[in-house]
Amino acid sequence: MKLLGFDIGGTKCAVIAADWDNGQLTVTNRLSIATDHELSPERMIEKLIALMPDARPERIGISCGGPLDDRAGVILSPPNLPGWRNVPIVKIIRDHYQVPTFLQNDANAGALAEWRFGAGRGCENLIFMTFGTGLGAGLILNGKLYSGTNGNAGEVGHVGLEPNGPIGFGKAGSFEGFCSGGGLAQLGYRMAVDSLAKGIRPLYFREGMSKNEVTAKSIAAAAEAGDQTALDVFRICAEHLGQGLSILIDILNPQVIAIGGIFGWCRSLLWPIAEKVIGEQALSVSSSCCRVLPAELGEKIGDYAALATALQ
Repeated sequence: MKLLGFDIGGTKCAVIAADWDNGQLTVTNRLSIATDHELSPERMIEKLIALMPDARPERIGISCGGPLDDRAGVILSPPNLPGWRNVPIVKIIRDHYQVPTFLQNDANAGALAEWRFGAGRGCENLIFMTFGTGLGAGLILNGKLYSGTNGNAGEVGHVGLEPNGPIGFGKAGSFEGFCSGGGLAQLGYRMAVDSLAKGIRPLYFREGMSKNEVTAKSIAAAAEAGDQTALDVFRICAEHLGQGLSILIDILNPQVIAIGGIFGWCRSLLWPIAEKVIGEQALSVSSSCCRVLPAELGEKIGDYAALATALQ
């Protein structure tokens, strides 16, 4: 079966062609271009279609950041795609190719990808969590994607963990506030200012540095070098990661939680502490049958997410 995937992002977009044969996926072509925010969404979609003018897919999948309506096939208003409001992307692409076309938000599409091709292969109950700029989740429950009543299941980043704290998902003290690149940067900046007032200069910080100059990567590098303030930032993040995962384990009883992004390259800073918190807070009967793993697909997840959506 010939598949075509569209991975729509705020910085770049990709079109991926692949063959699906007897359970094996083979990518045959991949082209990407920068997302041009000067163009209308419709014109940008036309540019993507034109990347592979000879493509003759039998099924098409589209992965895009939300919010979106997967049932109607409409991109609603993603914050990373200004101007993309109520875009009927499925209709536009389906009308061109005249084949079944499906849309999923990137977290749901990522869950489908990790379930079929990555860390969740062979399991019935999987939570896939993004841990990048923000925090979201896709849910595979009883062997099926669960997207909720109107496609908004899995927005775990909005769950409140503390009355106050870094802001994520528009909420202070949220799961995303503590466990995302943006949240780590906020926490790192705040703790660096406090350390500097005590006469301690963290390795990732200098006096007069703006909030935007502090990043999760710079804090991680300092933590790996043994900087105490950076280690404290990751300790707080890890404690809340364990707290949030405990809630998910108790409610959903998954076999696997696959976590992408920052978790993969900072696992040694996060997992020992998060695992201890899970041991203290989650039901042992549920945590004992749940494996928490780094997502396997890495930088390729956007490609596989779009293709997995085509197969849904």
